[in-house]
Parts: sequence; structure tokens; C-alpha cells
Amino acid sequence: MKPFLSLTRRLSSPLAGTPLHSNIRFTVVPIRRLHSSPFAPSTPRLKFQIPQTNKKTPEKMSTDATTLKGQPLDRAALESMLRRRLFYTPSFEIYGGVSGLYDYGPPGCALQANVIDLWRKHFILEEDMLEVDCTVLTPHDVLKTSGHVDKFADWMCKDPKNGEILRADHFVEDVLEQRLKGDKEARGLKVEEKEETDKKKAAKKKKNKGGVEAVKLDDAVVKEYEEILAQIDNYNGEQLGELIKKYDLRNPATGLQPTPPVSFNLMFQTSIGPSSNLPGYLRPETAQGQFLNFAKLLEFNTGQMPFASASIGKSYRNEISPRAGLLRVREFLMAEIEHFVDPEGHKKHARFHEVADVELAFLDRHTQLSGSTVVKRQTIGQAVKDGLVDNETLGYFLARILLFLRKIGIDEKKIRFRQHMDNEMAHYACDCWDAELHTSAGWVECVGCADRSAYDLSVHAKKTGAPLVVRQRLEEPITIEEWDIVIDKKNFGPFYKKDGKTIENALLATTQEQRGELVKQLEENGKVVIDVPGVNDGKVEVSKDLLAIKWVKRVENIREYTPNVIEPSFGIGRILYSLMEHNYWTRASDGGDEARGVLSFPPAVAPTKVLLVPLSSNKDFTPEVRKLSQKLRSAGVSSRIDDSSASIGKRYSRNDELGTPFGVTIDFQTLKDGTVTLRERDSTRQVRAEEDKIIAAIKALVEGTKTWQDVEAELPLFEGQQEVEVVVR
Repeated sequence: MKPFLSLTRRLSSPLAGTPLHSNIRFTVVPIRRLHSSPFAPSTPRLKFQIPQTNKKTPEKMSTDATTLKGQPLDRAALESMLRRRLFYTPSFEIYGGVSGLYDYGPPGCALQANVIDLWRKHFILEEDMLEVDCTVLTPHDVLKTSGHVDKFADWMCKDPKNGEILRADHFVEDVLEQRLKGDKEARGLKVEEKEETDKKKAAKKKKNKGGVEAVKLDDAVVKEYEEILAQIDNYNGEQLGELIKKYDLRNPATGLQPTPPVSFNLMFQTSIGPSSNLPGYLRPETAQGQFLNFAKLLEFNTGQMPFASASIGKSYRNEISPRAGLLRVREFLMAEIEHFVDPEGHKKHARFHEVADVELAFLDRHTQLSGSTVVKRQTIGQAVKDGLVDNETLGYFLARILLFLRKIGIDEKKIRFRQHMDNEMAHYACDCWDAELHTSAGWVECVGCADRSAYDLSVHAKKTGAPLVVRQRLEEPITIEEWDIVIDKKNFGPFYKKDGKTIENALLATTQEQRGELVKQLEENGKVVIDVPGVNDGKVEVSKDLLAIKWVKRVENIREYTPNVIEPSFGIGRILYSLMEHNYWTRASDGGDEARGVLSFPPAVAPTKVLLVPLSSNKDFTPEVRKLSQKLRSAGVSSRIDDSSASIGKRYSRNDELGTPFGVTIDFQTLKDGTVTLRERDSTRQVRAEEDKIIAAIKALVEGTKTWQDVEAELPLFEGQQEVEVVVR
């Protein structure tokens, strides 16, 4: 339920925890959190575009971001390549586009499908989870009960001159970081690593007039700004407004302070049915459908606990100012797990010992509140033992999340687990950690893992009266003494009419302590007053003629309890973009032209596994290419044919941009003896062997049972064909 995610700004290197006060050179880069609300995990609202005059650049580039090979990352070059190769493209572009909406092209769809396939195997298959697919349209009452209607919001403010809508926390971050950048320039410190042409500098200067100034700040002010940025997610709307006034934060476009922050609900609202009498929303998360089906899932699982459900589907969030490409969108794919567990078992996990030695990088809330972003590396076993992570089940999923990210090709040095601070914690959460990935946009929240306690099942059961509980037969009967609610149902319903059921549910949902107080009210006043949201003014009187509260003693053979929930929530779009950045690098061309981009995806997630390259357009190659393509399809391996007139080198280079890990060349030798060459993308080394051996090697490489080194040891190396820029005719 999280997801999804909000882009979070942090101020330290992704590769090590560096104290903010150290004298190393670094650029403070704002980082936004992909979800945002204090509500915590998920997303959406009706289609409209927030006016954006004087648009800012889509996203700042973090100067410490690097490619897979350690080169400085040029985000503009990467995004240009991704769009040119149709990994993704702005939606409705010929109509001018709508911010925060994107379409995936063929390689983007294939990459997403492969990541989802691995996710299903890593979690659903491995953990015996129950997958469900629930509707996107959600009635108002469901999300009102869950708290989304009231609390799923961000803080926004407005420029009084040009009407620009600003997300308050991002606005504070941007201005403070620009001031810190100006301070570094004034001190003569290096701020940007990449040189710019005079033309670009002039354009930037024109665009940012009134923006960054090289002004030296007092050391105390620098420290104060850095401490604010380190805990920016912990401020509410009122506090953000105070920061804007205290530090005189002004919109660089107009030189004016924005209006005080106001709450903006992020859900897309709609009406269900032609009469428009049933208000609803596009779901902000997939979780609510899983909670509402809990009783049926428990029955399907033959009443066994613990168990987990899972769902993969689209969610929606009406982001205030989506300017971060795929990292901040209004429609996105989520993959969420709801693991139901008995709270009396201390949330132990039977398989925790399997991951106890997995080491993670932790950024806890106390470190953030101190104004630092130094991470602490330790095993998940030790973290749970020390109380850093609340319980074994939460710890188990944190470790499994890391293993999944590592498996799909995320750079482990660019992963950290950040604990939510109190003010950003979801209203239902006991403890919550985000798996954040470092990108050119800074630290981005891509996976949230929350202990939701029994919140969701409890509120839905209270609202509907549905028994969202587990009934467990006890080995030994137990004696219970407690206050019991006795309602005169014969007269209760006719007296309260349509509100009767709601009031009855409110009475039955009272705790033992509350019932003790109600007994006193009955004895002293002959009636009780209870809180019933949505009925009258929220207060309802019930007389002793309709209600009795008795102290009872009974023996029970069945224990009834509401499970707690541990919820890992994955923002697939953010993971995909991070994956593309983490696997991107550039390779110098043979002719000394501009460097060529390469996406070194692991074979398991690569959009296409094999490029089939006939040496030339000679018609004798066509049957061999078709035969080889069919054999690969039969082996379950995707392939693509490039029989254009470009050179072998150019054709390989084009597909290196697509992340294709292997290339097979069909040449005149193939026509003689049936052998082909197999090229590996990253090393460009090749082996040559019979078709069947090559196909078997490719299948093993894709399935992960062999490495390229294994293949080189088994098959003869081939060094006779160079990737030259010559067209073979």
C-alpha cells in the first residue's frame, strides 16, 4: 500500500554514509519521495492538468550518480536513448501530452513483464502466496473507512502572481538546496562535474534568472539547512509554512512567497453508474481489495495461519507536480503483499533463519532526526535482535526485498533501507521501512515495507460487521470474564431505523475499558452516549431500555483474533527506471565517434535475449535465420532479427542500447558446417559452435544455470570477426 512510493531527498553518498558536516566535496541534490502523504503507501484523481507556468526542468541530476562502470551519469543522454528506443514515451504526445502519464513501448513492456515474472517466482511461488486481482473502481465508503478520503494527501501551495502550484515540501527542498549550492560556489567548491557549453550556460542563466546566487552562508546556517533537509519528510503543512516564512523562501520565477500550504487529496474521484449516486475513486493502492476478501482467502487456505495474499495491478495518484519522468507518475503499476500473522506469536517467521545473515544498509529515524544520513550496515538477524527492526516477519521481508532487487540487477551499493519518522508514518503503521534506490534524482523510495498492525481489518469489520477474524481451536479451554453487550434487538432496530445496524456495530466494537465506563453511565444516567461517525452529529444516546452491559464468565474452546499485517509494497515503474540507470554505461566506438550507450540487464530481465544477425543480405542466409529463430522460440527464448544493411558492429551496437545480452551471427561458414557465433554483450567476446550447442548455452545463460565464463570454458573462442564499421555486401 505504499508504493508507491515518493522520491525522497537525502544528502549523503549512496556508497557510504558520509556525515553532512564533513569537508568532502558533494552536491546537495533535492530528492523527492515517491509517495508523499503522511498516509503512507500508495496513490490518484480525476483527469486534469495543474497549470504550470514557467516550467522547471523535469528533474535535477545528482552529480554523484554513476553508470554501471563508474562513469559520471548523463541522465539527459540516458533518457534520450530510452525514448529513442521506445522504452517509454509521453502519453498523448501529439496532443501536447499530460504531465505524469507515460506509455511503455515494446522493450519497456518486455522489461516490465520480465521483472513481474521474476517477482511472481521470488515471492508468490516461493512463499505460497494467494494471488488476487481486484477492481480498480472503489466505492467512497471503502476508502472513507480505510482513512484514504481524510488522510491520503500532500501539502501544496500556490504562487500568488503566476498561479503555479507547488508541492510544499519539494518547494522548501528546492530553495534550500539552491542556497546551499550558491554557498558552495561562493566558497569555491566544485558543484557540478559535467562541463557545459557556453550556449547551455546562457540558456540556464536566462531560465534561472533570480535563482542561484553565489552567496556564502554562515556555517551555522548551512548546518541548519542540512538538518532541515535530512528530515524534510517529518514536517506537516503548518511546519512547512513556518519554514517558508522563517527563511523567507520565495519562488525563483516570481520572487514571491507562495500561499500557506493546504492539504490536497491525491485520489482521482469519479462516479459509479449512470445515475452518479454512488461516488467512488480510482484505487490508490491494491491492498484494500485484499483486506476485503480476507475471510474468503482464509477459507480458501483452509483456515491456516499465517498466510499471505498478493496483487499486481494499476493504482492512481493525482500528483501535485509530476516532473520526475517515470519516478513520479499519476498512473502506475504496483505489486503488493499482505502477510497475515497472529500478533500473539510475536510476529515470528518460520523461515527467518534463512535470511538472518543477509546484510542491509539501514538509515534509522534517530539518525535522520539528528540531521545525518549516515547508514549503518548490519545483518537483519542482528537488526531484529537489537530492536532496530520491530519483528522477524518485517525483517524477513526486508531481506527478501533486497535479494529480489539484487536478482533483477539493481546495484546493491545503491540500495538503503530508510525508516519512516513519526510524522511521515502511515496512520495505521507500527513500523515502516522504505527500500530506497540511488539514482540521478537522488534517493528514490521504490519499495515500502510496513507493519500495518490490525488496522485495516479492524476498521472494515467495525464498519460492516463482517467477521474479518481468525477462529482458532484451543488445545486447552480457557475461562474468560468480561463485560458483555446485550442489545434488545426487538426494539433496537425499530427505534433507530436505518441507523440501527451502524449504532449496534459501534457498541459491539467498544473495548473492555470503554464498556466499563458505559456501565457507570448507565447506572448514573440511565443511558449512554457513544461516538458513531456519520449518524446525527456523531454522538448517539442509547437508553438502558435498549441496552444492558453485564459481567459474564464463560469457558471458550475457540480463540478469536484479528490478524496483524506486514505489507511489502513495490512501485514497479520506479524500480524499472532505477534498473535502467543502474545498468547503463557507455562504450567508446571503434571510429572514435560519440560513446555508445549500453544497458547491461541480466539475461533474465532483458527485453530480448538474442539478436540474430545474418552477415549480409544474401538470400541464402534467410532459411538459416528462420530456422534458428524457430528453435529459440521452441526453447522459450525471445529473439529479434536485424537483417538491415548496416555493419555487424552497428547492428550489435543498436541492440546493446536495448539491453540484448547475446548475439548470434549467421555467416558463410554457417552454410558450410552449421556453426554460428555467439557474442556476449558486455565483453563483446564470442564463441563458435553448432547451432544446438549455442541454443543450449543461451538457454542456460538465460535461466541462470551457467555464466558466460562457463560457456567460454566449454565452447571454442572465436576471434576472426571484428565489429568494424564496414557494410558487408
